[in-house]
Amino acid sequence: MVADRRPAGRVARDRRRIGAGGRLTARVSAGNCFAARIADMRTAVIRIKVDPARELTPELLSERTDAFAGQAPRHGMEVFERPSDPRREMQVLMIGSDGAALQSAVTKLCVETFLTSPEPGPVTFISRGTDDDVRGVLAGFGISGDISRADSDDGFDVVTVRIAANDLARIPESRIHTALEASLNCEVNIVEV
Repeated sequence: MVADRRPAGRVARDRRRIGAGGRLTARVSAGNCFAARIADMRTAVIRIKVDPARELTPELLSERTDAFAGQAPRHGMEVFERPSDPRREMQVLMIGSDGAALQSAVTKLCVETFLTSPEPGPVTFISRGTDDDVRGVLAGFGISGDISRADSDDGFDVVTVRIAANDLARIPESRIHTALEASLNCEVNIVEV
């Protein structure tokens, strides 16, 4: 099944944009140094409820969010989505692939800045269709593989991933295939080696 039928050149250009649905893309500008740094790196989106007990007034929440945003770059973070009064959840971008370590760093800075007991939420990764994304998906299954790329006769990206037979015996190929296609947004072939 082909997830995306865009010509390879367009896919390559689109990979330079960040995020799904244009959400983050709208925030990227030539002057945004963080966006330029993360363009070719694995980037985590860390969600955290900064004030789950709703102890902070809206004004204090806003003030402490500004303080957090001011400190974030020194810790390799960028506030992607600020907490609002009813929701109190913040989204923070960080470069790296160890979700637990990144989440811990964000939680620590939130405790210091908001002076509350934050609740960490899920950690997800922005996918740009790169080989790092393939490695990240495979690592999520506890496996690794060799990656190659080619253009199809129609000019579309085709990614071939060679995975050890013993790994495919443990994890259904269909699960791996679906996860890779969703992450890469292109045709994926899995080869057992």
